[in-house]
Amino acid sequence: MTSPDGSLRGPALGSPAGPPIDPPATHLERVAVEVAELAAELVRSASGNADALHTKSSPTDVVTRTDMQAETLIREQLLQRCPGSAIVGEEYDDAVGTNGVGWVVDPIDGTVNFLYDLPVVSVSIAATLDGVTVAGAVTDVHRGETFSAARDGGARRDGVPITASAAHDAAHALIGTGFAYDAELRATQADVLTRVLPVCRDIRCMGSAALNLCWVACGRLDGYFERDLKIYDYAAGALIATEATAVVELPRLEAGNLILASAPALFGSLQDLLGERR
Repeated sequence: MTSPDGSLRGPALGSPAGPPIDPPATHLERVAVEVAELAAELVRSASGNADALHTKSSPTDVVTRTDMQAETLIREQLLQRCPGSAIVGEEYDDAVGTNGVGWVVDPIDGTVNFLYDLPVVSVSIAATLDGVTVAGAVTDVHRGETFSAARDGGARRDGVPITASAAHDAAHALIGTGFAYDAELRATQADVLTRVLPVCRDIRCMGSAALNLCWVACGRLDGYFERDLKIYDYAAGALIATEATAVVELPRLEAGNLILASAPALFGSLQDLLGERR
């Protein structure tokens, strides 16, 4: 239950018994799903008509008009449902909250795909309580699927529980990855790719970190790795993958800002291939 000040509260002691109250993480998962699906409708309606406004970190790091419109919609909808929330988003300045609820928002994960009208585009929304990610939703704009999770409550695709694959041998594993916008870092990533590609089933680079993580969560990919992501790229997807029994290592500066997610039995061998075993 969300109180007028945006905090999550149960009934007062001694109040009459009412319907069961969802745990905070479950409530926030539901909000994330609702808002992600609304934003995905907006993005879907603009597909094929992308309008690039400017670039950010490099000439290939584009922002479209729809990125801005979708994030505006998401922020408005989240604050309607959970007033006083803090919001960290890709396109606008951070909004400071007045309670412990926060949101991490990527209005279009896969903007280059969106610009080229390629059908791998998602909306990603994660919820935090006192700085800890507790819920998230990722909607696949073109397939219409929504992946979601609540902390310690499992992961779902359109409400149906999902789990990571049982892959244990890299030789039979399908691995996803992605590349940074920075040219120098891309060169390093290419070197890593030459180590991984010969020893796995195949590599896929599809342009949405959030969807890659969700595909690990449901077994469409056996593993995924990428460097130089921002928190809004992976916050929701990493929780979803973790709750689906995948092993997930979040980016750390001392590890080259690598995110790695995989089927549990495959994780160690992927660490070795990437030179990340510690």
